[in-house]
Amino acid sequence: MFEYDQKIVNYLLNENNDFKRLFEKHSVLKSTVKDANENNIKVNRFSLEGLKKEKLFLKDKMSIMIENYKQNIA
Repeated sequence: MFEYDQKIVNYLLNENNDFKRLFEKHSVLKSTVKDANENNIKVNRFSLEGLKKEKLFLKDKMSIMIENYKQNIA
């Protein structure tokens, strides 16, 4: 995730508590979705879809924060 912007991600993780909170929550959701898809945990289909949507929403919010950072340093 965000491979091309890794320096910015690292900076935001260290300097922006909101970004860090979103990143950590996204990581937990990513792991949960992976475990559910691999049948390591039981999650009903509707709950899994909700987790995926929330994960995508968080990624979108982080992408916006990265783009805003890029515009502010340009």
